[in-house]
Amino acid sequence: MHRDYYGSVIGGKELPQARAEVMESIDPATGAVLARIQRSGADIAAEAVDNAQASFPGWRDADGAERGRAMRRLSDILLKNLDLLAYLESVDNGKPLREAESDVRLAAGYYEYYGGIADKIHGETVPLGPAFHSYTKVEPFGVTVHIVPWNAALQQAARGVAPAIAGGNVAVVKPAEDTSMAVVEFARLAVEAGVPPGVINVVTGLGAEAGSALVSHPRVRRIAFTGSVPTGQSVLRASAEHLSPVTLELGGKSPNVVFADADLDAAAAGSLTAINFNAGQVCMAGSRLLVQASVHDQFVSRLAELDRAVTLGRGLDNPGMGPMTTEKQFRKVLEYMDIGRSEGAEVVVGGGAASVEGLENGRFIEPTIFVNVRNDMRIAQEEIFGPVLSVIPFEDEDEAIAIANDTPYGLTAGLWTRDLSRAHRVAGQIDAGQVSINNYFAGGIRTPFGGYKASGFGREKGPDAVYHYLQTKTVSIQL
Repeated sequence: MHRDYYGSVIGGKELPQARAEVMESIDPATGAVLARIQRSGADIAAEAVDNAQASFPGWRDADGAERGRAMRRLSDILLKNLDLLAYLESVDNGKPLREAESDVRLAAGYYEYYGGIADKIHGETVPLGPAFHSYTKVEPFGVTVHIVPWNAALQQAARGVAPAIAGGNVAVVKPAEDTSMAVVEFARLAVEAGVPPGVINVVTGLGAEAGSALVSHPRVRRIAFTGSVPTGQSVLRASAEHLSPVTLELGGKSPNVVFADADLDAAAAGSLTAINFNAGQVCMAGSRLLVQASVHDQFVSRLAELDRAVTLGRGLDNPGMGPMTTEKQFRKVLEYMDIGRSEGAEVVVGGGAASVEGLENGRFIEPTIFVNVRNDMRIAQEEIFGPVLSVIPFEDEDEAIAIANDTPYGLTAGLWTRDLSRAHRVAGQIDAGQVSINNYFAGGIRTPFGGYKASGFGREKGPDAVYHYLQTKTVSIQL
C-alpha cells in the first residue's frame, strides 16, 4: 500500500526525486527499506515558504465559513482514507495498527473541530467613552512552520496546522525524516479536499538541513516545535534572529501517583498503558510511578504480571506493543537499562532487547519495570522515551508531591485515589500542564495542552489554540 518514493509537496504537487538526494525509511519491525524519502535542502525549504507566502493573501481573505468548510472536507477525506493512512503510520512508526487508526481519527478530529471555529474568530469593542470608538481585530501571522516528531507524525502535524489555518495562516510542515510517508500523503489529500494549493506545504528531509532552513527563514512568522529539549533550544535560538514567536512542546518525566485508597486494578492497568502506549515513545508517558509504600509490593506484583502478558510484534498485526521506531532510540533505551542497573535499581520484569520470532531484525524492547529507584537516579530524572518504568515509593501526600515536582520537566501527571478532596488538592500542587485523575491520558482536542518548566511553553489544543496563531490589532477613532 505504500509507494517507493515520497517527496516534498509544494503548491499541491509532489517534487520529483531528481530535485534532491533521498533517504531510506526503515520498517522498525523488520529492518527492511520501506521507501525513499526526499532529502530536501535549504533551496526546497525556501521554495515551500515562498509558495506558502504567495498563497497567504487568498486564504487570509477568504470568509471564515469558507475556510471551515474546506477543513471539514479535509476531515472527511482523512477518515475515508483511514485504512491507507493508518497503514502508513503503522509500518513507518512500528506502532500497533489500532493506535495508528486512532491517530488518523484524531487528526481528522482536529480539522473538524477547528473548522467549526474558523468563522467564529473575532475581536472586541473597547469602551473608551463617548468621544472614541475603539475595537480590536485579530489577524493571522502569515507563514507558520510546524516541525513534528516521529512518534505520531500525522496527528501531531494536525494539532498545529488545524488551528493555524483556521485563523487564516498558511502552513509548512517538516515531518521527522524517519516517519514522513503519511504526512506527504496527507498533503495530497488536502488539495483533493479543496484546501487551496500552497496553504499546506510539506518539506521532507533532515532537521539539521530542511528544519534549520525553515525556522531561520525571514518570512516564517510563527513556529511550532515538538521534540527534545536540546533541539527545542536550537529552534528558539534560530527564531530569535527574526523574532518569530514559538510554541515548544518538549520532553517529560511525568509522575503517575498511586495512593493506597485507589482502585488498584484500574490503577495498574492505567499505569501500564501510561508507559507502554506506543512502546513508551510518548512525551506524556507516565515513566515515574509513585506508589504509596503500604501497597507498593502488591501493586508492583500486579504490574509485573500484566507486563509479562504484553505481546510484541509487527504493528500491522496489532500486538500489545510494537518496536522502537528508530535505531538510535532502540540503542538509547538499552543504554538506560544498563544505567539503571549500575545505579542500583532492580529489574522486576523485562530489562533488555526482545527477540520476536520471524522478526529477528526488529527493534523490540521488553516492557521493563525497575524498583529500588531513588528519584535522584538518572533513570528517574532523564527522559528515556521507551517502555521503561521507574517505581518509587512514598509515605504520605506531602512526600508524593515533593517527589512528583523534583524533576526539570512538567508536562503531565496522573493521580489515582478515591478521595475527591485529595485529588483536587494534589492536582493543584503538581507542576504540570495537565493532570489526569483516575485515568492517565484523559483530555483531548478540546483541552489545552502544554508544559511547565523544561517541558516547554505555549498551549495547543482547545479553542484558545487558534489565538496563539493570531495577532491583535487595536483601532481607535476619535468621534
